[in-house]
Amino acid sequence: MENKKFEEVKTQIEMDKGKINDLKELNDLKVKYLGKKGFITELNQEIKNIPNEEKKAFGQQVQELRTLFNDFYDEKKKELETIILNEQLEKEAIDITLPAVKITTGSPNILEKLIEEVEEVFMSMGYDVVDGPEIEYDKYNFEMLNIPKGHPARDAQDTFYLEGEEILLRSQTSPVQVRTMLKGNGEIPIRMICPGKTYRRDDDDATHSHQFLQIEGLLVDKDISLSDLKGTIDIIMKRLFGNEVESRFRPSYYQFTEPSVEVDISCFNCGGKGCSICKRTGWITVAGAGIVHPNVLKMSGYDPEKWSGFAFGFGTERLAMLKYDINDLRVFYNTDLREVKTFDRKEKEEND
Repeated sequence: MENKKFEEVKTQIEMDKGKINDLKELNDLKVKYLGKKGFITELNQEIKNIPNEEKKAFGQQVQELRTLFNDFYDEKKKELETIILNEQLEKEAIDITLPAVKITTGSPNILEKLIEEVEEVFMSMGYDVVDGPEIEYDKYNFEMLNIPKGHPARDAQDTFYLEGEEILLRSQTSPVQVRTMLKGNGEIPIRMICPGKTYRRDDDDATHSHQFLQIEGLLVDKDISLSDLKGTIDIIMKRLFGNEVESRFRPSYYQFTEPSVEVDISCFNCGGKGCSICKRTGWITVAGAGIVHPNVLKMSGYDPEKWSGFAFGFGTERLAMLKYDINDLRVFYNTDLREVKTFDRKEKEEND
């Protein structure tokens, strides 16, 4: 009698297989056989009425029915889902000939953008972009730049010391210039810039920071003069602020250059007439520069009687603040993308 029930259920499963056309019908069929009152479930519940010596065989037969149905169910479900997916793909086909939609994921870092722009200009003139350690020796950060221990000029570059007075966080990227000259062995011409992070003991406010970026440059060759420096400065300033911008030199003093100059540019906002940006002077200070001091050349292995050169240094944040009309240095280091969204004057004119 029991075998007859199993055969009836098995026959019914085979009959129902051909009636399934969608997932709903398949799920209804699962309830019919494996639900609380399903055929296979009811058979399994009858095991309590089976003599003990027959329970094992009875249970095996119930399990065979369950496996038979589950195998059919899994296979049919996969088949129906594949049909649905193919229908969706046909209806939702993507036309790859259409232009892509631009997705804005964030805003480029202004300082990195400016550094890359400066690097491109100098590389086009044959300069190398050189990197160096931020943790530096006093020897390279001060002494080989003609700033011996006890020199008052160190006060303006007071930095953070890590071990005694010999290891520190570099206060300028000039040590990279020294290391590059040492590698030249006093024989190889040098054209390089060294963008990087620097540190000084300073209170953070709208125009100062204990951490900031510099872009310094060095050229060492034969018969180099201030006119070579002036031409180089003109090129980079015109690239950053427009072809109408002019540059000028004012006498200054730095320990590692002689003569030394301050670099000013004519105000790009008022054309030199005087405004709030240039403090009514018509000029804006953007850099320090000069002819490399003979002592610096000598300490790095270059004979100042044969070699000469020029060096310059820009404050990256200073240039970016001028170029992008930013009046608070701290904007570069916060996380508000609305404040660091990059744009230049040409883009603003086009948008207007």
